[in-house]
Amino acid sequence: MTRLHLVRHGPTHAKTMVGWSDLPADLSDTEAVARLTAHLPGEALVISSDLIRAVETATAVETGRTRLPHDEALREIHFGDWELRAFDEIEAEDPDRIRAYWEQPGDVRPPNGESWNEVCARVDTAIDRLIAAYTGRDLIVVAHFGVILTQLQRALRLDADEAFAHRIDNLSVTEIAHSTTGWSVGRINHRP
Repeated sequence: MTRLHLVRHGPTHAKTMVGWSDLPADLSDTEAVARLTAHLPGEALVISSDLIRAVETATAVETGRTRLPHDEALREIHFGDWELRAFDEIEAEDPDRIRAYWEQPGDVRPPNGESWNEVCARVDTAIDRLIAAYTGRDLIVVAHFGVILTQLQRALRLDADEAFAHRIDNLSVTEIAHSTTGWSVGRINHRP
């Protein structure tokens, strides 16, 4: 059995749509970081998205664990032209598309961005590659809200709307396991 400990990076405090923009994480809540680090399995391998907020968070929880190279396939949703813009601003400009993107996730894309289905395909491929390479290991995957939701959707066999109903807080861990019999899900959005 391969266990995935999906950790959402520390907060950016941005009030805009942040996908591929490389904003740093606020890791000043050292007690929360310490609790998270202590909760994660000591022999686990650590991998993160290549975006700095995930890299910094992975570094903070690494503490003697083996670190794998960053993986850009574990990046957040690519919001394209919506990147770093407020929801209200986008809604005023393109109300039908932004509502459809969040209310009916699937094939709707932000201009020059990626659809939910494209995010799922990208992340599923990356996670499958990790599971194949490190079968039977514990993996700490430090990534993003969207990345974690893709794996919840897959493991729980949810539709996209049901997946988006899950809350995934910064510095939380969601536990998913894969074995020859399929997927199982442990705690979701656990804040140690």
